[in-house]
Amino acid sequence: MRFLVRLVINALALWLTTFIVAGVTVDAFGDKGTVQTVLTYLLVAFVFGLVNGILGTAIRIVAFPLYILTLGLLSLLVNGLLLLVVSWISGVIGFGLHVDNIGWGILGAVVLAVLAWLIGIVLRPLFGRVGKRGR
Repeated sequence: MRFLVRLVINALALWLTTFIVAGVTVDAFGDKGTVQTVLTYLLVAFVFGLVNGILGTAIRIVAFPLYILTLGLLSLLVNGLLLLVVSWISGVIGFGLHVDNIGWGILGAVVLAVLAWLIGIVLRPLFGRVGKRGR
């Protein structure tokens, strides 16, 4: 349940990011109806979660000394690059996320993170501590 809630939060944040950041767009598959568009955002959010969970974690572990040296500013670049990787994977699939360049990727990653955080705060009272025992 917690995974699904996070997936929906990230898909919603990605949808809002495409309205705010001009260099980040999502192309739906099929006839671009409502269902196809929602499924595309969910799929892109899923791929972003996988890339962030696997590749992002590996990069953060290897680059830990650089994170300390740059006081965490390297995370902006890493998150922008991860968004570009998701864009590349989407391009291979033939639909999904498109990021124009690294600058838009960094800005998109920052906006995406802030929006996901805000949406999570808003939805927390509705879902409580999803997936936690004892409640």
